[in-house]
Amino acid sequence: VDKDALDTQIKERKIQEATEKAKNEKLASEMKQNDKIMCMLEERQKNDIRNINMAIGEFRKNFQKPETRREFDLSDPQALKKDTPARLSDSDPRCTVSGLQKFMGEDLNYAQRMIFQKEQLREWSLQQQRDWKNTLADKKFSDDLYDKNRIELDQKAMELQRADEETRRAVCAAIKDFNRVQAAELAERKKLEKYQTMKDDMAEISNLLQGDLLSENPEQAASSFGRHRVMTDRWKGMNQDQLMAIRYSQQQQILEKLRLKEEEHQRNAEWDRQRIQAARAESLLERHQQRRNQECRRTLDSINAVLSQEQKSKNMYLKEEAYSNFPTAQYYAQFNTTSR
Repeated sequence: VDKDALDTQIKERKIQEATEKAKNEKLASEMKQNDKIMCMLEERQKNDIRNINMAIGEFRKNFQKPETRREFDLSDPQALKKDTPARLSDSDPRCTVSGLQKFMGEDLNYAQRMIFQKEQLREWSLQQQRDWKNTLADKKFSDDLYDKNRIELDQKAMELQRADEETRRAVCAAIKDFNRVQAAELAERKKLEKYQTMKDDMAEISNLLQGDLLSENPEQAASSFGRHRVMTDRWKGMNQDQLMAIRYSQQQQILEKLRLKEEEHQRNAEWDRQRIQAARAESLLERHQQRRNQECRRTLDSINAVLSQEQKSKNMYLKEEAYSNFPTAQYYAQFNTTSR
């Protein structure tokens, strides 16, 4: 370690810190002085503004009085006493349209005009009353005429209604006689139909008792399309030979089903054996692959150990041989020596 260089650096650092401290103290004193000057300037500015405002107020008080202003008539407290009436007559030239001093119904002859208007309204009311009485009289005459016509029409309607009722009674009597004849004919027809129906039922019962349906003749179910087909509405069931043939065919089907189940069981067992062998081969292959991976990992670990030892040797060489010399003050002094 270069102790002289370190001492030199420490002294330079102390000198630099002392210089910075002095500079900061000088800057702080200058800031305080500037603050005092600013406060004095602000106080002076406030006093100047106050004096100017006082001078302006005094000037306005002495030379700008309210009565000397051009618009003083708008706010004069004596304006009502000084002002003239709004109008002196209806033909006053001051009462222009834009002045808004004269409106419809606000003339000076308002009282006489109102008396004339009331008299006119009274005449109109009397004329309306006379017209209303004439209208009522005309309406009453038309209502009386309408009532007479309505009574005549009602009498004619009653006569027509009586004639219509008599015609309806005659028609009802004729319809009643016709319905009585039709009912007698219908009763006779039903009696004949009942007798014929009873006769047909007795013949049908006799035919059924003597026919093949109730006697259960097996030949009646034979179809015209072949001996192997039957007519379902007449078939009474199979005989013993047919039942034995069906039972024999069922037993044969049961044996065939048992044989198929046995073959399927053997086929499933063969598939299970092959699946177990494949799983065993796969397990052996996985173990072989694991052993190969372990060998590769051991080889890689040995190579990494050799590389680590080489890296440590290289770092030790760099630390003890290559980087053993430290830079001196002359090395640091060569920086920041030009304008660039």
